[in-house]
Amino acid sequence: MATRKSNTLKLKFDTSWSYAPAPESKSAATINKQYDLFINGAWQKPSSKKYFDTINPANEEKLSEVAEANEADVNKAVVAARNAYEKVWRKMSAKERAKYIFRIARMVQEKARELAIIESLDGGKPIRESRDFDVPTAANHFFYYAGWADKLEYAFPNRNPQSLGVAGQIIPWNFPLLMAAWKIAPALATGNTVVLKPAETTPLSALKLAEIIQESDLPPGVVNIITGAGATGAAIVKHPDINKIAFTGSTEVGKIIQKAIAGTHKKATLELGGKAANIIFEDAPLDQAVEGVINGIFFNQGHVCCAGSRLYVQESVAKQVIKKLKDRLESLIVGDPLDKNTDIGAINSKQQLETIHKYLKIGKQEGAEMYETSCALPRKGFWCRPTLFTNVAQSNRIAQEEIFGPVLAVLTFRTEDEVIEKANNTPYGLSAGVWTDKGSKIFNMTRRMRAGVVWANTFNKFDPTSPFGGYKESGFGREGGLHGLLPYLNLAN
Repeated sequence: MATRKSNTLKLKFDTSWSYAPAPESKSAATINKQYDLFINGAWQKPSSKKYFDTINPANEEKLSEVAEANEADVNKAVVAARNAYEKVWRKMSAKERAKYIFRIARMVQEKARELAIIESLDGGKPIRESRDFDVPTAANHFFYYAGWADKLEYAFPNRNPQSLGVAGQIIPWNFPLLMAAWKIAPALATGNTVVLKPAETTPLSALKLAEIIQESDLPPGVVNIITGAGATGAAIVKHPDINKIAFTGSTEVGKIIQKAIAGTHKKATLELGGKAANIIFEDAPLDQAVEGVINGIFFNQGHVCCAGSRLYVQESVAKQVIKKLKDRLESLIVGDPLDKNTDIGAINSKQQLETIHKYLKIGKQEGAEMYETSCALPRKGFWCRPTLFTNVAQSNRIAQEEIFGPVLAVLTFRTEDEVIEKANNTPYGLSAGVWTDKGSKIFNMTRRMRAGVVWANTFNKFDPTSPFGGYKESGFGREGGLHGLLPYLNLAN
């Protein structure tokens, strides 16, 4: 019988081409030249008469100037929130409160394009992330908690859930709009009023949310949004008439807040730093795992507390995974955050970029092998090439400390027991990821890992119905889901 010899067709791909620019138009967003403080349903001049600039990190151009609130302004906002709580919001039926929260959710959806543009301009994140994740998820949080507003008795049967009063909320720069929704929505649904401070480097989407709240006809004083730096946040924390502190940010500041409220009546939830372990076993779908790693640390510039910045790969597939990672990194597009082709945008601030560069230097000094992509960076703005370190030791600082940038530390392991010990050997415990084909292995890992969230064969997936929070120095309390209602309630028998 004659045999037929097959000819293998070899194709050579030209990798010199690039995508044509596809920028989102800035004209779809309105940014005021100056913003005052949103207190008691109106825009008020700061007592300090001081304003500070917020800039576009992609080109260092000024976007707007924002009011700097001092203690007098904080007090004015707290008084407004207390009056609204006592006279209006706590007396309003839960069904009526839900209508306002639903209305805010709808208006966030209606202004989704504008909010996404503002988020990318002010924060430096790619428009794809702002458009496809940040804004829809923010709207979903308002929708979700609007649904709970008149069902608290069902959420906590045989209890008597009562609101706390005034919530002081301080949010970070990495997800400004989402963090605002994450905190405001459950507070309103449980009958509390709010004084919220966004990060000084990314205040614009929160201020746009204040405009939406004003348009929604929410009773004056129910939500107050004031801007400023650390001193403003400290004044909120220390104010004697605030009942609840909700903070997302660094572990260092979280510890300061704990000390400040010790011995007071204030309840608190703290979502702090992280150094998430992403674990790839030899039986994992490797291409899917590599894409999950890229999504978990690089697509968000590492600007997520739960970013998978420590990668543990089983020794037998380590070389293969590292090669795939390097190939994938080379394909990432770094550039204009408003360009729909961009994978990685700008670092949020010059200060944060300096911190990242400090850790890159530390990593090399510690003996790790650094690989960064060959992409060209824009001349102006704050940029960092996607970087990974191999030959990393467990004790290296780049494997122990939060960098908050597009930097991945790769370590190896042989057994489940070994990787569990290594993954848990950190002060943090916010999140983790496991990649394997074995369901039993997933359950074994999730049972033993000290992390608030463990993703299986995926990473960085969020849903308003699911609680989120950490262990150890990653904070305490949960936000999201039914659990997210608890910190804003007293449950009397």
